[in-house]
Amino acid sequence: MSLSTSLRLARAELKGGARGFYVFLICLALGVAAIAAIGTIREALERGLADNGAVLLGADAQVSLTYRFASPEERAALEARAIRLSEIADFRSLAAVGDLRVLTQVKAVDSAYPLTGAVTLEPDMPLAEALEARSGTYGAVMDPQLIARLGLEVGQSFSLGEASFTLRAALTGEPDNVASGFSFGPRTLLYRSALDGSGLLSSGTLFDSSYRLDLPAGTDLDALEADLRAALPDSGIRWTDARNAAPQASAFIERLAAFLVLVGFSGLAMGGIGVSIAVGAYLARKTRVIATLRSIGASRTTILTSYAVQIAVMALLGISLGLLLGGGGPLLLGPWLSTLLPVPASFAFYPAPLIEAALYGTLTAAIFTIWPLARSENVRAATLFRESEAGTGGLPRWPYLILLIALSTALVGAAVWFSGSVTLTLYTSFGLAAALAVLALAALGLRALARRLRPLAKHPMRRLALASIGGARSDALTTVLSLGLGLAVLSTVGQIDGNLRRAITGDLPEIAPSFFFIDVQKDQIGPFEAKLKNNPSVSRIETAPMLRGILSKINGIPATEVAAGHWVVEGDRGITYYDELPENWSIIEGEHWPLGANGPPQISFAAEEAEEIGLKIGDVLTLNILGRPIEAPITSLRDVDFSSAGIGFVMALNPGAVAGAPHSFIATVYAAPEAEAAILRDMSRAYPNITGVPVGEAIARVSEVLGALAGATRWGAAAAILAGFVVLIGAAGTGAPARSREAAILKSLGATRAQILRSFLLRAGLLGAAAAIVALAAGLTGAWAVNHFVFDSDFAVIWPSAFTILACGILANLIANIGFSLRALQAKPAQMLRGEG
Repeated sequence: MSLSTSLRLARAELKGGARGFYVFLICLALGVAAIAAIGTIREALERGLADNGAVLLGADAQVSLTYRFASPEERAALEARAIRLSEIADFRSLAAVGDLRVLTQVKAVDSAYPLTGAVTLEPDMPLAEALEARSGTYGAVMDPQLIARLGLEVGQSFSLGEASFTLRAALTGEPDNVASGFSFGPRTLLYRSALDGSGLLSSGTLFDSSYRLDLPAGTDLDALEADLRAALPDSGIRWTDARNAAPQASAFIERLAAFLVLVGFSGLAMGGIGVSIAVGAYLARKTRVIATLRSIGASRTTILTSYAVQIAVMALLGISLGLLLGGGGPLLLGPWLSTLLPVPASFAFYPAPLIEAALYGTLTAAIFTIWPLARSENVRAATLFRESEAGTGGLPRWPYLILLIALSTALVGAAVWFSGSVTLTLYTSFGLAAALAVLALAALGLRALARRLRPLAKHPMRRLALASIGGARSDALTTVLSLGLGLAVLSTVGQIDGNLRRAITGDLPEIAPSFFFIDVQKDQIGPFEAKLKNNPSVSRIETAPMLRGILSKINGIPATEVAAGHWVVEGDRGITYYDELPENWSIIEGEHWPLGANGPPQISFAAEEAEEIGLKIGDVLTLNILGRPIEAPITSLRDVDFSSAGIGFVMALNPGAVAGAPHSFIATVYAAPEAEAAILRDMSRAYPNITGVPVGEAIARVSEVLGALAGATRWGAAAAILAGFVVLIGAAGTGAPARSREAAILKSLGATRAQILRSFLLRAGLLGAAAAIVALAAGLTGAWAVNHFVFDSDFAVIWPSAFTILACGILANLIANIGFSLRALQAKPAQMLRGEG
């Protein structure tokens, strides 16, 4: 028979509609929709950042410095290349109203700010009017959250350091907020000139200065950057331009999107199981049709091609539905999503993520349909004289197995290509394969256990439930696979999130200081320590001199080339110096410089970070501190424990290298919780220029970021859960005829409807619990691996999350089965048994 015969057979079958393919369509559409939606939102965010780069940055380009403002020569070089120039200082301080002190991130601007975009205030007024001096007092605007915490109203006064300000408006919109990055406190905006005499920007204090450049149209940004670096070779400038106005936001979006695509990939695999089950069930119902075709001379190829065409048509329909949902959903919800997203998003039709989702869907549909489709070749004409669903067992022939391997490899390769992370993709693929294998083995073990326990069960309905689970036609494999994988993904996400939160909000308060104090001047450090030591509520104080600098070169090579992407070379780092080695520091390799070492510069480097970068004793580092390059060899490696939240520095120098440079001190203070408010109030009054950072507030801010990340990953995991639930319903529907026959037989033997229903629900509950337990074990293992190998932190089981997973497994399977169980109770024994005869 020819291809045209196969097409005619397929057409005749398809005239009956999509009956039998609903689970197939829903599972495939959900998986494709999840990936398409994630890809579309990612593209919208990336396009939004690119299209609004100048607004987000507040200029066409920005040059940043640490701990200092530009020298007259540097400022002249910048002004010569820009149409307009705007200077901004950014630092942390404490806003004070009476005895209340609240941490705030201060942005001190000039009259040219913002060069692009607009600041929005409530009540509405020009920014210049809000910040101008009236009756000798400058104005300021604040984030509404900060206003509420301080209990302020417009027109009332507050202080920063030794300066007083009048609150003129609430800051409701800041165009360059995203580019400013993460901050530990809400924003206060004021004029740079208003800080004169406040003591907040004195020599050595911690602040960043930025110079925004409004450039002529058509300026070559790469050429301008190279020109400035050549003109200011040792200034330590950091360059940012409108092409990547918010690098932290861009990196976060890229990594989160890659992770979510892989979570969606897990959901697609879950949908693939549903596809395989749906195709298998459909072909099982067609066994007699296949046997009939074989008996009249139809070849294996003709029959296989006929059903392959039917499945391909349905796959095309399912993928199309998924693309419509995944691509159209973000477009329709764009206005609402834009209000939730922290960065601008340009929602539009983007072909790339739809092509990616379509490719995933096509490969998944092919992989999960080849197995049941190929096994239909085993149906013979003799099946007409046997049980209607017999003849579909056995392994497919070797060409199909090779094709399965090739398609699986292509799917993983596509995931590597689109996610951009080989390691993450391979780990995810291996984890999925391992999880499916473990779930399958667990299902087989559950069936064997049920057969062993059945004779021990005294109640007839319990024996019946165990017999159904352990029987040849048990749906244990389907239930454990479909429910288990989705719950495993959710369990992993929940345990990782819980452990991160525990590490930040649970363990740290027991070992972390109450405050970090910054900007303690040289002449203040002695009295500052003495005042705290006299306070009986203070148990410990640690202090250290601190500068900030950039690791610019390693052995004469730019550090960003030697250690690309490592956090130590990305941006500026805290640097200290010491004469005598602090008590809690230990050198593990090399030698400590002699006391009073005022000779050539020497560096002691953190051992773990040195190993990551590939540094060793004798390597020469170039540090740029306050615009001055310092070359120094590594003479020792130290063991630094950053997890203690105490004072720790990657790089430390001998006193002779930097002690004469302008700098300040930092301090950590450990105190009784009930005394913290009084300590902060007293120290702020005594030293207005010093900023105290409450550790609790810092923890809360970090927890907010983690909460947003965990929320996003849970939405991604929801796709796998939903697909798994659809598979459960499909599997329950597939077993509905057998359940009806079972109910009819039990009724004829005298069982009541209540007894039969309890048996059905007991079976569903046991299978759901078994799937949840296996999923929980897989989730705990995966979460432990991530915490141990990725975050290098301790792991503890988050029991509320674990119990929630267990309850979800039981409830999901009960809900999926209860409707079919109630329908089975309607079966009349006489009709059913007559039909069996």
